[in-house]
Amino acid sequence: MNVVFLGATKGMGRALARLMAARGDALFLLGRDAEDLEKTSADLGADGMRPLGHYACDLSDASSFPQALDRAFEAFGGHVDVVVVTAGLFDTQDALESDAALLRRVLDVDFTGTVMFCEEARKRLMERGGGTLCVFSSVAGERGRKPVVLYGAAKAGLSHYLEGLDHRYRAKGLKVVTVKPGFVKTGLTAGLKPPPFAGEPEEVAELVLKGIDRGTPEVYAPRAWGAVMTVIRNLPRFVMRRVSF
Repeated sequence: MNVVFLGATKGMGRALARLMAARGDALFLLGRDAEDLEKTSADLGADGMRPLGHYACDLSDASSFPQALDRAFEAFGGHVDVVVVTAGLFDTQDALESDAALLRRVLDVDFTGTVMFCEEARKRLMERGGGTLCVFSSVAGERGRKPVVLYGAAKAGLSHYLEGLDHRYRAKGLKVVTVKPGFVKTGLTAGLKPPPFAGEPEEVAELVLKGIDRGTPEVYAPRAWGAVMTVIRNLPRFVMRRVSF
């Protein structure tokens, strides 16, 4: 497959990009840090096919999206099968409540910026007959919960958008794959106590790649989080007010 990948330099995105490169998928990398992109490109080349190129793209700067996507699509002669978006920001509820600037950045990147990028990607894929748009959201968006009120709000909005996008365009050729990871041991969660069912980036990557290949609308990773969130979604409010999960 020909893949445009935003967020391949760290964590789950890096693990997924490595799997794709190792099996021979052709990648074009997008990201905000040129040095990280260069290092990741060299690393992926050791695992499989060296990416065709890379270009700067920052989810906090919507003006960077059109040129970055145009450069990526041009590298493939317009023939792009998949656009993957794993980039995003996370911080704790306490940190977000105490720092208005940080809160604004997380909300802008995880919702507004990601949606705007997806719209640019969607237009380009549809102009060429469709494809797959795979975007990482989070189980934090499944239900309002005490530990992730603010981060969860951004991810709830993103998940809602992606579901609607899939309903609107799947019959026209666009498959939207929404990835909903639970707690995964990455740099973003370093220092936090892992809950039960915590996953590893490589485990998540394998599940996501299967979801991309099959066009699965929702991918919970690790799988156990699908069952966990079914329970959480159905708990009454008076219970949710009492629990700290």
